[in-house]
Parts: sequence; structure tokens; C-alpha cells
Amino acid sequence: MKWYFSGLDEAQRLFGVVLKSLDEEQDAKGLARDAYRSRTQFYRVFRAMIEETPVAMRRRLLLERAAWQLSRTQLSVTDISLQANYGSLEAFTRAFRKAFRVSPSLYRRMGATYTHLHAVNGIHHHSGSDDTKGVGQSMDLFDIFSGQESWHMRRLLDLAKTLNDEQLDRPLKNQVKIFPFDGPDESLRQILDRMVQTKEAWAAALTGGGMPPMDNAPPTDRTPAAMLARLDRADTKFQGVMTDVRNRSAWDDTFVDALCEPPETFTFGGMFAHVITFNAYRRMLAMDALRCLGVKLEGVGCPMEYVEYVASLTNASDQQTATIHD
Repeated sequence: MKWYFSGLDEAQRLFGVVLKSLDEEQDAKGLARDAYRSRTQFYRVFRAMIEETPVAMRRRLLLERAAWQLSRTQLSVTDISLQANYGSLEAFTRAFRKAFRVSPSLYRRMGATYTHLHAVNGIHHHSGSDDTKGVGQSMDLFDIFSGQESWHMRRLLDLAKTLNDEQLDRPLKNQVKIFPFDGPDESLRQILDRMVQTKEAWAAALTGGGMPPMDNAPPTDRTPAAMLARLDRADTKFQGVMTDVRNRSAWDDTFVDALCEPPETFTFGGMFAHVITFNAYRRMLAMDALRCLGVKLEGVGCPMEYVEYVASLTNASDQQTATIHD
């Protein structure tokens, strides 16, 4: 087994202490002893450098390994629970259900292949090669589609700040029903809010969060400024998981969306294409609504506009660097 480790080289020794302990019965005192530090000092340094407590990381990595074993081995659930250092199958089942939202047996039957739990530090169990393709290189298709989607949404919300409540809530002349389970988008505010909701819902599904209020958010959360803040929070979580998927070329991996009733499995590639497709359609509707309200827009919402924007930033940075060296 290998372990995926990114961006924390300076903390590798501390991480190694936790990694070494996974096949042993270990507590916080034992981890500190193996790190040649007092328990208090080990906890403080580890938490500061890795943004997670050593005991919490150890517990999470054991559950991620258990999920990997459930999806890719024939080991019994009981054997997997013992390898995860749980004293009973019942205790393991409770912990696994709390982390992955479904029981170990159901997780196996659903065929999920994505085994990572949300972690700010990006340290996860991983059984394959540490592929960092695309990091520090030119933009690939994921960078373009993901970047332009967020960039265009932010531009639309910034433009919406120039409108008053009457304009934002003015009924659209041509209302369109996007999904059969939704009513039609009735106003510019609702279009923008539902675009943000899409990102919030999938970010929650990917990171174990709760379902955001759908069309029931309080008015204070539906101003353009508030929606922009909501987008930033959801985007951070969404991009964190999807960047990891891209780096590992894991688009065909499946994950459990426990927010569905009943829970469903989706591939990362299919889910990402879904978000990009339907938010792009709503973006076109929002742009048309803004123009009808007299707002002057630049561009047509094309991904190439984002590519040109990024290129302009790169060129400006290169020129500034050249000026400094001159």
C-alpha cells in the first residue's frame, strides 16, 4: 500500500509517525513517544503543521484504508474492522457510517471507488502511484473548465451588485425549467442562487456536509454579495476534491452521494460534466437577463475568455519580472 502525500514535505517525519502506527494499537501518548516529544508538544506542533490532530488523522486514514479494502478486496467486513483497529464490528460500523454516510456493507454493494474523506491538509490513503500530472504546468481541460466556471459566476455576481432588489426579483419574460424536480427559474436572483446551490450541494456531497437550503435560504443569504461569499466557501471545498481527482486521473472513480434519498453513486467525471453543463446553461440565461435589465456585459461567457484572462495575467507578471531584472 502507498499513501498519497501532497504539499507537506516539511511535516513528513511527523506524518510518518502516524503512518507507522496504523497497523498497531496506538494512542496519543504512544504517538508522541515515537516522535520523541512530549504529548503536549507533539499535539501542538503536529496540529500547527498538518492542520489536523494526530489521533484524528490516524482514525481518518484507517477508515479510508477500510473503504479501499471494501471496494477493492474480498476481505470480510469483520476482518477489515479488525485491521482498522476497532474492537468490535458494531463500533467499526458506527464509525464508518458516520464518516461515509452509509454502512460498510452498503458501501461495498454500491461499488463506490473513491475512498477519501474531506481533509484540509490533502493527506489521504492512496494505493496507486503519486501522479501529480498537471501541477505547475500549463492549464489542462480541467483547469480551463473549472476555472472559467468559477470566474464567470463571480463576474455575474459582481454585476448583479449594481442592481436593486426589484430588478433582481423582476419576473423573467421567458422562464425556463432546467430540471424536472425544480420549478422554472423565475428571476435573475433565482438563476444566480441556483447556480451557487449547485456548487454547494455537490461540495457537501463530496466532503460530507449537510444539504444546503434549496430555494429556502433567508433573504440575507441571497443578496449578490452573500451569494458570492457562499460561492467562495463552496468552491474551496469543491475544487480541493476535484483537483485531487484530476491529479490522480481518477475521473472514473465513483463516490457515494449520501445526500440523495436513497444514496446513489456517481463518477467524478460525470458529476463534474453535469455541474459545468447545467451551470453554463444557467449562465447564458443570467447574461440575457442582465442585458434585458440594461447591464453592459463584456464577452459571451465563453471559456476562451477565461483563457485569455489568465494569459493576460501571466503576460503582465512576466513583464513585471522583466522590468525588475532590467
